[in-house]
Order: sequence, then structure tokens, then C-alpha cells
Amino acid sequence: MTGAREELLAQLRRDPDVEAPELVAVDATDRLLLDEAAPLLAAAGPGEVVVVDDSHGALTLGAVALHGVRDPRVHQDLRVGELALAANAERTGLAGTYRSLPLDGELFAGARVVLAKAPKALDALRELTELAAASAAPEVTLLVGGRVKHMTHAMNDVLRLGFTEVSASLARQKSRVLVARRPRAGVAPSFPRCRRDDAAGLTVCAHGAAFAGSRVDDGTRALLRALPGAVPDATTALDLGCGTGVLAAALARDRPGLTVLASDQSAAAVASTTATVAANDVAGRVRVTRDDAAAGVPDGSVDLVVCNPPFHLGTSLVTAAADRLFAAAARVLRPGGELWTVHNNRLPHRATLRRLVGPTRVVESGRQFTVTVSSRR
Repeated sequence: MTGAREELLAQLRRDPDVEAPELVAVDATDRLLLDEAAPLLAAAGPGEVVVVDDSHGALTLGAVALHGVRDPRVHQDLRVGELALAANAERTGLAGTYRSLPLDGELFAGARVVLAKAPKALDALRELTELAAASAAPEVTLLVGGRVKHMTHAMNDVLRLGFTEVSASLARQKSRVLVARRPRAGVAPSFPRCRRDDAAGLTVCAHGAAFAGSRVDDGTRALLRALPGAVPDATTALDLGCGTGVLAAALARDRPGLTVLASDQSAAAVASTTATVAANDVAGRVRVTRDDAAAGVPDGSVDLVVCNPPFHLGTSLVTAAADRLFAAAARVLRPGGELWTVHNNRLPHRATLRRLVGPTRVVESGRQFTVTVSSRR
């Protein structure tokens, strides 16, 4: 089985996800999860296996090809993960063997085995735990795998909110699996969670995996302060990488004549933004879409792009994710349109912005964050 597994996994690629020397398509956690779950996967019936946040397809395709799993249900928060899984399924002859579903009760209904990559945020793990405990079969086993250095005792505590039995596997190649069984009765989903931010004058709603949760992070707050001066005569604006939708909601609230788009590749971000704009009574004026780097927005169609880009991919500090968003902004902006962005002072974004978008100047600079405006050539 080891030879067959490695032959399969060697075919997988990250594409179209960003590439960096420290980033791989298959990691030690994928291998450990497949090994720990092997007897459970082999015994599962059709549609009884759920996979959550399979990075690029190793868990889903490994379960199907190596353990005979039929019709697994899959949820991946990131759109590039979905695209990578689809491409890898085609590459390995396994297209059509799984179903992609939203993160909700239907995903987990009647499931007996749930495989998940450990999320960065405890709230993301809590949302997963609540949904699995509320909707999966009583005999479900939830296996959550991650790198040892990123796993904490707090993860066990979160799992115990939904399950009475929680244990941990032995570590292997610096990875470990948490195993939860026997769901508690009466567990109910509690996301999205909403909170009023008086300083911003907005109610912010967030699902578990959304960056910063229901608070307004400092970078977004800095960009909010600068927005009144951003392209006053704009008729169309895009909140690129919208997160919880704070910037989109503020633009729609403050500029009644502005058409506002909000786009993110994260399913949690899109669901959070949808809830945020509804909570602030601007849902009819904000169009929210899930795609990778605004792929669905026509070239040269936007006057103003606002962006608080990510600076991590998983747990790796890389600039490639932000660079892809800057390139997307350059594509969708009309000539003379502007990208207003915020970034941590230690990141070398200004040179990239000048190269990808156009002339760039600083609007605001504080101890931690810098707000810049780049004009499309």
C-alpha cells in the first residue's frame, strides 16, 4: 500500500495555487491522516466520508484510490484548493469520484468518518466541531491532523465542546492527529457570529475561518480611515479579498451612488461578507462573489479597488498571495483607476505595486501599517 500511495501522491500538484520553495502539494499530515483513518475509511459506506480543507486533494483522492471510499463529500474553504483538487483528480483519472459542498449540516449529514486539516483559527475548528456533532452519525469519528508545532491543548478543548471522547495519535514526522468520538447531544451551530464595532459604525459578522473574526483588524481600520479620499468620483468599486466585508459595507454605506463588488476565494469570507452587508442594510448594493483573484470581474471595469491582502499562506510567511491580488487589481482597474491597499510595514510591497499596477504613493504610515494608493497606468 505504501508504494501505491506514494505513486498516487507523487502525481499531485499545487497548481493553480501559489508556489514557493517551502510549499508542497502533499505533506506529512496528509500521509498520517490517511494512515490513521485507513480502517475507518475501508469500512465506510457510500457517502459516509467527509473531507474538510483538503489542501490540494491528497486526502480525497487518497481515500478514493487507496481505501475504496465511494462518493466522499468535500468542503475546501479556498477556491484554489477546489481547483487544485479538480486538476489532480483529472490527472489521476479520478474525476467525478467526489462531491464538493458548502460547510453546513448537509455536508456532515449521516457521516461516519470526517477527515480534516487543522485550521489556523480556533473558531474555524469550533464551527467544524459544532456542525459535525450536530449532523453526523452518532458513531462518527472526526480526525483532525496538523503539524505538532501548530497544535495546542486549546484544540482538544474545542473538540470536547462537541465530543465526549478526544485523544491524540503518536507524532510522526512532526505531525499529529486528534481523534474525536461520541458527539454530545444538543450541540447546535453558532456561526456566523456578529458584533457591533462602534468606531467603524458597522456590525461585523464572521464564520469561523474568516480572518480576524467579528472584530475589525488594525490594518482594515487604517484603510477605513483613508477611504473618504479614495477616488471621490468612482462609480464602481471592488473590495478585493473582502474577508468579513467591512470595507465593502463601509463603501456602500457612505457612497449611495457607488456600485460595490466584494470578492474572495474563501468560502468563509464570502459567507461572512454576505452576513455583514445584510446586518448593515446594504445587501442590495453589494454583489458578493467567490472566485480566485477576482477572476470573474471584467478587465478594465473598476474605478477603485480596496484591498487588505493576506501575508500568510497557511502558516508560511510569503508575499505571493498578495502579489496575485495586486496583479488582479491591475487587470480589473480602468486606466487611471486606483488601488488603495494596506500592508505591514516590514513587507516590501511598494516596489511590487509600482511594478504591477503603477505609480504608488503613501497615504498614511503608522508604527505597524502603511496605506498606499497606486494609479493604474
